[in-house]
Amino acid sequence: MKKIIPAFSLALALSMPAFAQLPYVCTPDPNHPEQNMLTGIITKYSLQNLPGYSWFESNKKGYNPDPSIVQAMESAKDKISFIVFGGTWCDDTRFILPKFFHLQEISGFPDNRISFFGVNRVKEAPGNITRALGITNVPTIIVMKDGKELGRVVEYGKTGKWDKELAEIIQSAH
Repeated sequence: MKKIIPAFSLALALSMPAFAQLPYVCTPDPNHPEQNMLTGIITKYSLQNLPGYSWFESNKKGYNPDPSIVQAMESAKDKISFIVFGGTWCDDTRFILPKFFHLQEISGFPDNRISFFGVNRVKEAPGNITRALGITNVPTIIVMKDGKELGRVVEYGKTGKWDKELAEIIQSAH
């Protein structure tokens, strides 16, 4: 019996992350019922493969980031992670996040270091992560290192050059 309890406890502990990460929920957009909103944990692959999100691939095209921005992501890919919030209904998200993921791909930044949350029109996702992290606008890209926030870019950033601001935050990780 003494061996069964630790084994059960270990199995339960290892299965907890699976319960903690709920998949996304697809609901009609109240402002545009012909479109769906994804809320919860989503991936770029969801946006690439689900019908109705053709904007994701088309908005990657034509974005050629400055080499210094690519270099910043390449050099920090083992040091930082991102928490990203976006609304599939939001024009700013539709413009910026495809470019962010294009930057991620060309820099070789690993997928498993990006947590991507879809939010509804009142900036909520399942659970209370948006409240806990103070998300008021989307997209929001938060740069994390060792469990601490280094900085964030909200929408187009303070200067309108979201990618350069992101690179500056990333460079502070060195």
